[in-house]
Amino acid sequence: MEPRISFVTLGVADLERATRFYADVLRLPRVETPPEVAFFDLGGTYLSLWARASLAEDARVPDDGRAGAFAGFSLAHNVTSIEAVDRLLAEIEAGGGRVTKPGTPAEWGGYAGYFADPDGFLWEIAYNPHLPQLASDG
Repeated sequence: MEPRISFVTLGVADLERATRFYADVLRLPRVETPPEVAFFDLGGTYLSLWARASLAEDARVPDDGRAGAFAGFSLAHNVTSIEAVDRLLAEIEAGGGRVTKPGTPAEWGGYAGYFADPDGFLWEIAYNPHLPQLASDG
C-alpha cells in the first residue's frame, strides 16, 4: 500500500447541517457530488461527509447511535502562528463549533487547541514551529 490517504470519511447525524458547517464555517472548498454525500478538497486528500447509518451499513458494522461520542481520533490543521490558532478557534466557535480546549502552550514547544464539529468529531488547530511546512494561514 502506498503511504497516503485519499479520503477521510465522517459519518454524520445530519448531512445538511454538517455540510453547511464545513462549507460555511470552515470554508473548505466543496466538490460537486450527488446529494447523499459531500466532498471537500483538502489539496490532495478529500474530506467526505456521509450519513452515519449509511456509512455503517456500507462497512457492514453496527451503528450504536452514539453520535458525538469520542471516536478515539482527531483530525488536525496547522497554522502559521499562535494568533492564528486563537483567531480560527474563535471563528469556528462563532459559527457553531464547540471549542473543547482553548489555545494553550504545548509541551512539545508549539501551541494548540481543539474544537468539535456538530457531530462531535475533534479537530486540533495547532501552531508547530518545528514543522512550518505543514502550516497555512487559516
